[in-house]
Amino acid sequence: MSSTSSNGIGSGVIKWIDYRLPIFTMMNKELNEYPTPRNLTYMWNFGSLAGIALVIMIVTGILLAMQYTAHVDMAFDSVERIMRDVNYGWLIRYIHMNGASFFFIVVYIHIFRGLYYGSYKAPREILWALGVIILLLMMATAFMGYVLPWGQMSFWGATVITNLFSAIPWGIGDAIVAWLWGGFAVDNPTLVRFYALHYLLPFVIAAVAVLHMWALHRFGSNNPLGIDAKGPQDKISFHPYYTTKDLFGFGVFFIFFAAFIFYAPNYMGHPDNYIEANPLVTPPHIVPEWYFLPFYAILRAITFDISIPFTGIVLIDAKLGGVIAMFASIAVLFVLPWLDSSPVRSGRFRPYFKWFFWIFVIDCLVLGYIGAMPAESPYTEIGQVATAWYFLHFLVILPLLSRLERPMPLPASISEPVLGGGGMAAAPARSPEGASGVSTEQSPETMR
Repeated sequence: MSSTSSNGIGSGVIKWIDYRLPIFTMMNKELNEYPTPRNLTYMWNFGSLAGIALVIMIVTGILLAMQYTAHVDMAFDSVERIMRDVNYGWLIRYIHMNGASFFFIVVYIHIFRGLYYGSYKAPREILWALGVIILLLMMATAFMGYVLPWGQMSFWGATVITNLFSAIPWGIGDAIVAWLWGGFAVDNPTLVRFYALHYLLPFVIAAVAVLHMWALHRFGSNNPLGIDAKGPQDKISFHPYYTTKDLFGFGVFFIFFAAFIFYAPNYMGHPDNYIEANPLVTPPHIVPEWYFLPFYAILRAITFDISIPFTGIVLIDAKLGGVIAMFASIAVLFVLPWLDSSPVRSGRFRPYFKWFFWIFVIDCLVLGYIGAMPAESPYTEIGQVATAWYFLHFLVILPLLSRLERPMPLPASISEPVLGGGGMAAAPARSPEGASGVSTEQSPETMR
């Protein structure tokens, strides 16, 4: 007898297929019976929303690729043709264009939720690292896609960003720039390469997202309390409880998404990108899309050379220092599970961590604002302070909090605060001296 019989999956053709290729059994296990903490809030909707956004981007991207012409003499006009002559081309392009922004919105919220609730802590380090890889791939894909309309900001943004790699010494950077350009300047070979990579990378993102989900299902979802589920009383099946919750989240998401598509489709775009690219006319202020602005501010914050005191020997010039700082701002996320070694995951039970987390959120918003401003005083100085705080948060504040902060007592289980009852049972948090980043079983006692 096949495994599907015991699970009650289908009959006839479905059962015949599942016996030979148990895809329906796997779907039933991972999407229906999958045990999930019973206390997940709507903040846990943003992972599934990111998946929906990825599907939207892939489908609309394929449809646009059927009409787009990857040539510097025809790219801008082909986009105009999509908007004017292709049936519902305007809608497909607006969905794809605004979909990129909404994709980043839900992913950024997803990341900040993970930062607050400690979703990067053991045993979910690989899950977190795969999420950071997805973010990097999204950035590369979005940057190359922004070049394709071949407007003024597309051309000059590509010129400025690709030139950053020339800061890498020993001729390595120049070789990378030449490969990206396909010549000696941003021109047709550059556009063709970016088009090919922009088409390919979303499928790479989808593959990494599958690994991300695989790693998630290995240990299950984290939860607002940040404690492990201790039995059936702490878990419920994913369907119908969280599928219903996700569907509600989808509805709210699509309301906001549709509002931008139909009433403010160009709100998040730059006006200069509706002018055809002209290599002879430099825009007065070159800025990337809004979702790159914090990293752009970090890049511009390094305006000084790093040298050996009293010798005049320059170790790292300002340009290379900015590039290193920009990439380090993302690389630091990979080592975050080891920087924050507190045994308590959730920020709910870490009083000082909670305050520093919200200061960090404000700092990121300030970086985003500074990235959109001209590189002049006082914006440069504010960007330098905000950049310094960004790295201090990860490299100094979190390690110190892990050792000095005294967390609040943790609940004994997920079910007690969720289901209520008498006094909430709790287990005392481990002392910072025993911090290892791995949650351990603790004996429950009544919270005082």
